Amino acid sequence: MNTLKMIRVSVAALLLSIAMPLPAQEATPPATDPLPLNDIATFAKVFETIKNNYVEDITDAELLQNALQGMVSGLDPHSALLDRERLNDVRIDTTGRYGGLGIEITKDNLGIRVISPIDDTPAHDAGILPGDIIVRLDNRPVNRMTLSEAVNVMRGEPGTDITLTIIRQGIEAPLEITLTRAVINVRSVRSYLLDPDFGYLRITQFQTPTPQLATESIASLMDESADKLDGLVLDLRNNPGGELQAAIGISDLFIDQGVIVKTRARNNQNEKVYQATPGDLVSGIPMVVLVNEGSASASEIVAGALQDHHRAIIMGTNTFGKGSVQTILSVDKETTLKLTTHRYYTPSDRSIQAQGIVPDILVERLELATSAEEESEYELIREADLEGSLENQDEPVEIKPSIHSNVNPAVGKDYQLQEALNLLKGLRISRKLRS
Repeated sequence: MNTLKMIRVSVAALLLSIAMPLPAQEATPPATDPLPLNDIATFAKVFETIKNNYVEDITDAELLQNALQGMVSGLDPHSALLDRERLNDVRIDTTGRYGGLGIEITKDNLGIRVISPIDDTPAHDAGILPGDIIVRLDNRPVNRMTLSEAVNVMRGEPGTDITLTIIRQGIEAPLEITLTRAVINVRSVRSYLLDPDFGYLRITQFQTPTPQLATESIASLMDESADKLDGLVLDLRNNPGGELQAAIGISDLFIDQGVIVKTRARNNQNEKVYQATPGDLVSGIPMVVLVNEGSASASEIVAGALQDHHRAIIMGTNTFGKGSVQTILSVDKETTLKLTTHRYYTPSDRSIQAQGIVPDILVERLELATSAEEESEYELIREADLEGSLENQDEPVEIKPSIHSNVNPAVGKDYQLQEALNLLKGLRISRKLRS
């Protein structure tokens, strides 16, 4: 058997092995189209031409690996061919511990686009923002790197430095930011009281233990408030997503019944519907969900479910718009595919792919003044300050403002959070007026 014929046979076998359904996956309809033998023959000829004429020696294994990479990279930004090292990276992402920068990225025509930095990581602390375009890593252009290669460059030994060259909207010159790699321990849930009656729950990433951690955090908030919570802010800003099951678990904490999310494969086949189970962990108290352009994938599942069920008010800016689900498929002992296999739909049957979740209340991110000097050069004058003003003859009445009393200092530094808390307090006042 000549070389060309051997290549044709091996390529056809490879294509057949990829197309075969895996036992652990749902069965897909059998392919009706015959194999494109003419195209496979062309592939084999190109393979042989490169092998015989390329300026440097290149092995069959290298050529086939390049061909596979090209096949997958032509699909969508979230599908990838994973070797053992990259597969381990994916597993690490779901457990929340690795060495690197703490940054979620995707491929972009201009380079590598930042989906979001992760809280309390080198990327977050250095001021990396959602939407930043990384064009160089240590002076290496990224335009010809695969996403996996870029990830491998950014991850590394804790304590080592890497310089990112970034294009940022609104800034003419590229930015050079040097980061020091660190051990990234991502605790996906944190919580505290915004004031004695209102709770704050922040989810930074959807990992396997996230629903359990959220349950424990809510129980702590209830204890701290003596079971008198009047509202809850769920903060999903700059949350790049994670596991589908974790997103379903978080949604189920607050939705008593009905659909959480639906997934559908090609041509709307193989629909799977995920339903809520009875019970609302916070007994129906008002909720505000904070989102922004860094809220992606699993974050959008949660926001979309709570929005469609009218369980929460969505506040912030439009989300990222990743409405697809990736499945890990084993090809052989050495190769695994992370393949986009489904789109997901909110309970009202909305696909948010490339659209995102539109907030009920649009609130842009603003930089708040951090001191009285920054707020105003002059003090405002009131009636009592005017010379000769009449005095109030009634007994002084102690006024206890509801909006800014006993507020956690974190609120004063975060305009969107401040607006969320004000809205919850307004809803409380409205309920009292109606009662």
